[in-house]
Amino acid sequence: MKQEIHFVTGKGGVGKSILAAALALKLSQEGKKTLLVELGDQSFFKDFFSVPQVGFQPTSIRPNLSLALWTGEACLQEYARHFIKVESLAKLFFENAVMRAFINVAPALPELAILGKVTSGPRKHGPPLPFDCVVVDAFATGHFIALLEAPKGMAEAVQFGPMGEQSRSIDAHLRNPEICKYHVVTLPEELPLKEADELISRLKAEFSIAPELILNKMMETSVSEGELQAVQNEGGDLAKFAEYLESHIQRQKQMWSAAEKMGVHLTRVPLYFENQPWVLVEKVAGNLR
Repeated sequence: MKQEIHFVTGKGGVGKSILAAALALKLSQEGKKTLLVELGDQSFFKDFFSVPQVGFQPTSIRPNLSLALWTGEACLQEYARHFIKVESLAKLFFENAVMRAFINVAPALPELAILGKVTSGPRKHGPPLPFDCVVVDAFATGHFIALLEAPKGMAEAVQFGPMGEQSRSIDAHLRNPEICKYHVVTLPEELPLKEADELISRLKAEFSIAPELILNKMMETSVSEGELQAVQNEGGDLAKFAEYLESHIQRQKQMWSAAEKMGVHLTRVPLYFENQPWVLVEKVAGNLR
């Protein structure tokens, strides 16, 4: 079975990390050995799931589900150790002042290292990543585009040699819909939806990628519009709440209609009032395809 790679992104605050965890859980419950990857120096899931430690090496948190936290430098160091073989030489390589200066100033090198690690399985290059699925809780919208642009930019800057060759390979795999899937999370609100629309347009234009769009925290009610209007006619505090609820539902419908015009697969995730992390993630997972 080919390894699947799922990137989950969206504007900050829309719930992309919960969606990434829900997707990873769903895949793991289907019997697929799944790795949920966070990017950066700090782990959200460490406290959210009360995990004792989250680091570069995967930690099992549920059956078929592991968690890891990757930085660009850690990915680069692992890659160097894998090919240099001798630990002392690899350590010397990264402690060298010239090399460290290059790492710090080289454009997109950390992003390239991360994507090299993420795609190492399908490319069969670098340390093995023994998972059926890798779900990446990726950077927020703006930084996510910079992440995807890194391989192409490096390939154009270094056109010959191993770095240029590997950059082109990473870029090709990112654009392969049989390997990489993309999920853009947003809210049924004007600004997050506008940012999601801009991201989707860029993914289509620059990478020929058609992502899934997930509208998160959609308020659901069994009360009809007629019932809401009847309550409003009665006056009082309940009437004010009914007016707010009707207005919110109408705005959600408008946002859903606007999302439909983006021409990508749409998924609706309800707003859940749940304070138990795994219960919340399982409920969200139930809405994903």
